[in-house]
Amino acid sequence: MSTGDLCGLRIVVSAGTTYEDMVPVHFLGNRSSGHMGFAMATAAAARGAEVMLIAGPVQLATPEGVMRTDVRSAAQMHAAVFAALPCDIYIGAAAVADYTPAQVSASKSKKSDGPLTLTFVRTRDILAELAVDPRRPRLVVGFAAETDDVEAYARDKLVRKKLDLIAANRVGVPGSGFESEDNALLLIDATGTRALGPAPKTQLAHSLLDEVAAGLKRKFLDADRHG
Repeated sequence: MSTGDLCGLRIVVSAGTTYEDMVPVHFLGNRSSGHMGFAMATAAAARGAEVMLIAGPVQLATPEGVMRTDVRSAAQMHAAVFAALPCDIYIGAAAVADYTPAQVSASKSKKSDGPLTLTFVRTRDILAELAVDPRRPRLVVGFAAETDDVEAYARDKLVRKKLDLIAANRVGVPGSGFESEDNALLLIDATGTRALGPAPKTQLAHSLLDEVAAGLKRKFLDADRHG
């Protein structure tokens, strides 16, 4: 029997990158390794939660006690997240592509001397749609990877997408963010702003889950007061 402060909760975690195919041999992607999301899934399972991990194309083993669904594209990740509902908590740690090619060629394009022009369309916004869905989890947690003005951009994302908590980090700096074992997070919610780290992502995962558990408790108390 599972024990821990998250026992009895179902948590869905998305992790890693997404690949948006252009032609059979080329795709668009990003540098997300999936380590932060996998660390979150590992920590949540260790604390007793039932965990569904939805992973983009990453080279990481499935954490013990975690159910896993592998996807490739932003559209596939969107479908997998909504198929995993209902859940108590959603943690969107994946770096999902904002745009995808409007058309995917069936054959490889040939080099030419001129420029190559591609048309892109917006992908569906998993966090924003989930936050207003009738099956909305009790807590929706987002991540924001920024190169500058980290707090301002993260706070805007928190409000605009109607999230409960956002964990922001600066990327493009040595020893933190993508492709690193360590990270530093700035947490923002309705109660304020606080910093976590720098620390190993495995340690940060538990610290972030402490904040998630506290946020869920506040929601229960608010519901009792107004119910």
